[in-house]
Amino acid sequence: MNEQRESRPRVAIVFGGRNSEHAVSLVGAGSVLEAIDRSKYDVVPVGIAQDGRWVLASGEQRFAIEAEVDESGTALALPSGEGALLAMEPGRIPVELGKVDVVFPVLHGPFGEDGTIQGLLEMAGVPYVGSGVLASAVGMDKAYMKVVLAASGLPVGPYVVVRDRDWRLERERVLKEVEELGWPVFVKPARAGSSQGISKASDREELERAVEFARGHDPKVLVEAAIAGREVECAVLESLGDAPPSASVPGEVLPAEDHEFFDFAAKYYEGQMSLAVPADLPAEVAEKVRAMAVRAFEALGCEGLSRVDFFYTPDGDLVVNEINTMPGFTALSVAPQLWAATGLPYAGLVDHLIQLALHRPKGLR
Repeated sequence: MNEQRESRPRVAIVFGGRNSEHAVSLVGAGSVLEAIDRSKYDVVPVGIAQDGRWVLASGEQRFAIEAEVDESGTALALPSGEGALLAMEPGRIPVELGKVDVVFPVLHGPFGEDGTIQGLLEMAGVPYVGSGVLASAVGMDKAYMKVVLAASGLPVGPYVVVRDRDWRLERERVLKEVEELGWPVFVKPARAGSSQGISKASDREELERAVEFARGHDPKVLVEAAIAGREVECAVLESLGDAPPSASVPGEVLPAEDHEFFDFAAKYYEGQMSLAVPADLPAEVAEKVRAMAVRAFEALGCEGLSRVDFFYTPDGDLVVNEINTMPGFTALSVAPQLWAATGLPYAGLVDHLIQLALHRPKGLR
């Protein structure tokens, strides 16, 4: 019995993080902890508090992560009680993290989805779920993401990058560049996810407020021209062995009528959006979405799972909006729903991602 137990891969589920997507990560990690096959894997839950502390739950303990998702985030909710938890000082990492076979980082945003923890794990030689350092960093920075996608021949919409120095010292020039995009525009932090800090601007006054709002999340801001069209999303999954990545059936995001766009509330507040799966698209358009999603995945050099977001315009064109290298990962998030509709249920998706990481070679790939 003990020999069988010791032969099981030890999986660290890392969650939380030092950013505004902390609460979203908690909910996703709770879903993974619920779905992971405990007869197949030993599980080590590792949380990162918003103050930078790493916290380690006892190896055999199962616990629920409860977090109310709101735009202000939430504190890390971990079990209490004698022997339940080892809390590290800020900046120190539990040594137990080096005693696992694979890490599943259910982390979003800066210091989690941007290549930072991926670099730590690469240096330590610990396999992990998801994309590597470069793909994670490029996928996190929407400005560089668009450069890479466009260089790979994929269509992206017009945009302006607003850097910190330019906004402080050359604001008039920046405002004129944005005006050339036409109104309205959408303003977002360049390196944030979960639709944090996004707003719509229809004139200069609204634009200045929107940029300042986005700068509350990131000093680097992206301003995008509005694109009329339906929001279509497609998930991509790396295959075991030498087979190419596969794409899910596309889905269409349908925000509630009182949401002009797919913002934070539409994503995470109950009843604020629905997902039509499969999307009501002509067969040839659906296949094109899938092919372009795989192209985007490979353009960034992604691994594991990604979600690619498109606009499908009234003229029949497809424009790539962005790619997420660690998309929302609750059982009800878009990417898992797309895979469930394609025939891979949530628990199977979790298992597949862990197996990909376990079979991936270490070092340069």
